[in-house]
Amino acid sequence: MSAPEGEGGGVHAPEGEGGGVSALRVVIADDQVLVRTGFRMILMSEGIDVVGEAAHGDEALRVVRETRPDVVLMDIRMPGMDGLEATRLILAEGGGQDPEELPRVIILTTFDLDQYVYAAITAGASGFLLKDVSPEHLVAAVRMVRAGDAMLAPAITRRLVERFAVPTVNPRTEALHKDLATLTPREREVLGLLGRGLSNAELAARFHLSEATVKTHVARILAKLNLRDRAQAVVVAYETGLITPGVA
Repeated sequence: MSAPEGEGGGVHAPEGEGGGVSALRVVIADDQVLVRTGFRMILMSEGIDVVGEAAHGDEALRVVRETRPDVVLMDIRMPGMDGLEATRLILAEGGGQDPEELPRVIILTTFDLDQYVYAAITAGASGFLLKDVSPEHLVAAVRMVRAGDAMLAPAITRRLVERFAVPTVNPRTEALHKDLATLTPREREVLGLLGRGLSNAELAARFHLSEATVKTHVARILAKLNLRDRAQAVVVAYETGLITPGVA
């Protein structure tokens, strides 16, 4: 498969190439055509539709509005509007979409502890991928966020948060503290352990519960705190001081 013509032109890839129209739609925003081409080939070989591409943030906004994807793979360092600002705008404004239909954003980066990645997660991104990600991990990540989960291990999010997050008092955190008050003692405990990076299986073992019950607890926590996924839950746990960096 050849690279799309006109890098930076927001070229739309043909839908359903190699397997019919897929229910999972992806936009790739990266200023490197080889990255876009490689990711597109991997995703489409697995029946995932790449419905649009962009080389900078402005194009990403336009392509998202035009294609309404489920997932956006967003390079954080691009000329002009960068991926961080584009992520904020996509998730804050929705490109004209209903908030419930906003795409999930996965940040692409070459650094696994990048302050901009942390900023993107606090802005609503569902996690990040290193650009040298394996094909299997790339496909799994896209499918995970489409299903409503955070695609990165909570432990990695925790590393970012411990490095960059500082508990603060502002209107956002004040509102979060009020929302925390609506959690049951068990839910607060689960949130604290999410912040420590425990998986559903580890939480189930800790509380002697089924994973299905743990998923119910997590879903209720996310709903009460108005969060989209576990990555944001980890951030909230630190920003509100529920847990403290470096304290086991």
